[in-house]
Amino acid sequence: MSLVCRVIPCLDVADGRVVKGVNFANLRDMGDPVELAAAYFAQGADEITFLDVTATVDARATTYEVVRRTAEQVFIPLTVGGGVRSAEDVARLLSVGADKIGVNSAAIARPALLDEIADRFGAQVLVLSLDVKRSPSTPSGFVVTTHGGRTETTLDALDWAREAIERGAGELLVNSIDADGTKDGFDLELVRNMRELSSVPVIASGGAGAVDHFAPAIRAGADAVLAASVFHSGQLTVGDVKRALSDDGVPVR
Repeated sequence: MSLVCRVIPCLDVADGRVVKGVNFANLRDMGDPVELAAAYFAQGADEITFLDVTATVDARATTYEVVRRTAEQVFIPLTVGGGVRSAEDVARLLSVGADKIGVNSAAIARPALLDEIADRFGAQVLVLSLDVKRSPSTPSGFVVTTHGGRTETTLDALDWAREAIERGAGELLVNSIDADGTKDGFDLELVRNMRELSSVPVIASGGAGAVDHFAPAIRAGADAVLAASVFHSGQLTVGDVKRALSDDGVPVR
């Protein structure tokens, strides 16, 4: 859908620190979110995604402060998700510098939340975050999970994506739990399926491990590619990914 591919580093944050694991387990400390966001901005990132992966009411005040400090350092779109349960949560995150808001578990529990956010702030603010697993339990073979991939729902991932778009989601952040942190490449079948149904941009997430993994995700239908551990570890820079995409004929900024 997009004319130019976006490259998006993702900061998975727990207790104010960036963490990363494999298949959402065995999380390890990867650094300070504000410092990493500033570094990725300097490298030419198109956006930053900030996900509080262990969001709780007690940690929320810290998260707002970290978002504020991050927004002061980067001058590109900042998407924030994790623990968003109401339109008031969205208003507060926007007030401290977020540009877009990702919602996941709370929208599954109460789908009307998507309508409320889209009606009040516009579809351009609302990102549906989908943590998806392969499963024989659904018609499409893909099921939605919650709580950082730890809890499997009964929702078919493709059906849920369609409903969310109808309710006002302006973007789909599609994360493969199976591929997450494996560095074996994106789940291209999942990306293709989401692209076929979606009238809004699709962000591919989960599995990036080498520069040659990104272009196939774009060719499968992603409008943007998101990665975490390959950037946090210094294995790749945003510039490395953009050069590889450009060399493969994918337009980048």
